[in-house]
Amino acid sequence: MRKLLLQFTRFGLVGGVGLVVDFSVFNLLRATIFDPAHIHEGPVFAKIISTILAIIVNWIGNRFWTFREHRGRQLVREGIEFGIVSVGGLLIGLFCLFVSHYVLGFTSLLADNFSSNVIGLALGTAFRFSLYRLWVFSPRRGEPRPALFPDADDASEATAAPAALAAPEAPAAPEAPAHTVTRNPARRSRPGAATGQAAAVPQSD
Repeated sequence: MRKLLLQFTRFGLVGGVGLVVDFSVFNLLRATIFDPAHIHEGPVFAKIISTILAIIVNWIGNRFWTFREHRGRQLVREGIEFGIVSVGGLLIGLFCLFVSHYVLGFTSLLADNFSSNVIGLALGTAFRFSLYRLWVFSPRRGEPRPALFPDADDASEATAAPAALAAPEAPAAPEAPAHTVTRNPARRSRPGAATGQAAAVPQSD
């Protein structure tokens, strides 16, 4: 429970930074190039751009701080999953803004901010935190050292593991002495040689 509260606190701080980016960019774009007086869908375009920038800020903060113990080794896959969840949160905020601005007719700047940055933000935050923790940065998929090239790292680890677990080598056996041919004194003489030697011995009278 304590770890969950710590993660949620960090998530909230990172989200606060993202909110500042989202809020500032949204209002800057809505008041300038995406003014609804010039572009009818201006608030929606402004919200899309501001949310995308906020998503980038949130991904950096959540990967390297909030869920740093569970960040995955496969950076590309994690980025895609993070983007999918973030787009889901974006759609929630856009839906709230669309209903408020175009369905209910609350077209003021205050109404746009309340629908997108209060209601949409609250619903989107709950949605993102749940899926970040349970899917993108799930503890069962975390690695202590994220890598950009997981295949190379896995191959090196697979090669090093058997060598580390192998039994120590036995000491080398001493070299055998050079083979020398020796005459066996117990070897029996040939029959012919024994007969010849017996014939050479003189007989006594």
